[in-house]
Amino acid sequence: MKTGRTQVKRIPKRGHYDLETIYSILDAGFICHVGFVVDGQPLVIPTAYGRVDNRLFIHGSPASRMLKSLQQGIEVCVTVTLLDGLVLARSAMHHSMNYRSVVLFGTAELVSAQTEKQQALYAFTNHVMPGRWAETRQPNDQELKATTVLALPIEEASAKVRTGPPIDDDADYSLPHWAGVIPLSMQTGAPIADPKLAQDTAIPEHIQQYLSKHSI
Repeated sequence: MKTGRTQVKRIPKRGHYDLETIYSILDAGFICHVGFVVDGQPLVIPTAYGRVDNRLFIHGSPASRMLKSLQQGIEVCVTVTLLDGLVLARSAMHHSMNYRSVVLFGTAELVSAQTEKQQALYAFTNHVMPGRWAETRQPNDQELKATTVLALPIEEASAKVRTGPPIDDDADYSLPHWAGVIPLSMQTGAPIADPKLAQDTAIPEHIQQYLSKHSI
């Protein structure tokens, strides 16, 4: 639901508060930025994430200042932004970008149960590359103990989306300057094998499917 913190105030028609839109943006991104305050010092840390239902998971070393701080129940703000295009207007003041973004507020909880930790690490791995978890060695007990996992409920969040052409002042549409959108998208390159990989190791099907889907 819309709250005072999540309500989009600048161009509110671009705000979205439904979980379908929020989930779709989170699932399309790879890096989130985690904002929090420690001893009066604001910090914003980029990190990988994964989502399972209505919870966002982040993980890392137990020595991480971010993870140690968030375990204390402090307020956190997490953002994810996807850039879809450069919007070039006739007027310099109306240049913009097409984008999809999510802002999420809340407090994180420590994930301590081993089965839940496994679920979170599964989500991380398959978020980076769908189907990858089944093609890897699973974490052992020592690795699980050496990894801190936090869960942030997706309960107070909003999305903001801009699409379409530039919006110029009426008087500027007759100007002779080119205007429009330059689309931007993430694309994959050819896989680069680990130099220590056995030469007869084939590229697995899940990677081939990913390349087929994301290559231009």
